[in-house]
Amino acid sequence: MFSFFKKNNTSVTLLPVTVDMHSHILPGIDDGSPDVETSVMLVKGLYDLGIRKCIATPHIIGDLYRNNDETIEAALSKLQKACDEAAIPMKLSAAAEYMLDDYFMELLQQQKPLRTLHKNILLTEIPYTAEPVNLQEIVFNIITSGYQPVLAHPERYFYFHQNYKGYKKLKELGFLLQVNLLSLTGYYGKEVARAARYLLDEGLVDLAGTDLHHSRHLNTFRAQKHLALLCKYIRNGKLLNSTLQD
Repeated sequence: MFSFFKKNNTSVTLLPVTVDMHSHILPGIDDGSPDVETSVMLVKGLYDLGIRKCIATPHIIGDLYRNNDETIEAALSKLQKACDEAAIPMKLSAAAEYMLDDYFMELLQQQKPLRTLHKNILLTEIPYTAEPVNLQEIVFNIITSGYQPVLAHPERYFYFHQNYKGYKKLKELGFLLQVNLLSLTGYYGKEVARAARYLLDEGLVDLAGTDLHHSRHLNTFRAQKHLALLCKYIRNGKLLNSTLQD
């Protein structure tokens, strides 16, 4: 899953997954890449780091980014065309990262297909300020609607840092948990890094993603010391990323 390759006598370290299931590389539709040129640069950077399939997950947030099939497919088409022209053989697709807000519940109740990572696997997030009081009800509605919810970057929700038992509660509710690879580098701070390592050490992590937004994220991954740290904490056979290949 993690390896070193020799090329022109230079050691190149790759990311510990080949399928990135969380990124904001689609041009101009959320807080990620602002344009096609930046998107191509980000895709090329991920490819050079060993990623071979990238599932873009633009935000869908009721009061900020009301993305839909039309906006997402249009952005994906632009990026695919640009990557083809640049001869970057990355396999691209697009799901979404759904904030579990009132707008999401409206979408769920409409019973129209939501944008999933693969089959019924749905990437979700919750507010950074406070855990939703009705989270159990929301998860129940997601599961009974036929979806398997994945909670993005639980290590970044600071209200769990004082009580790690909350992470096991999330699993009990029915979430799969996705850790950000950036968290393990210390990019978001020591408390987030500590929480991410706890999740991995306890075997609670099901998926890993870059959550790539911009070149600063990419440059963090390029640092050899950071990639070595990712190798240490991502365990062979523990992640479901490879099941998202097709």
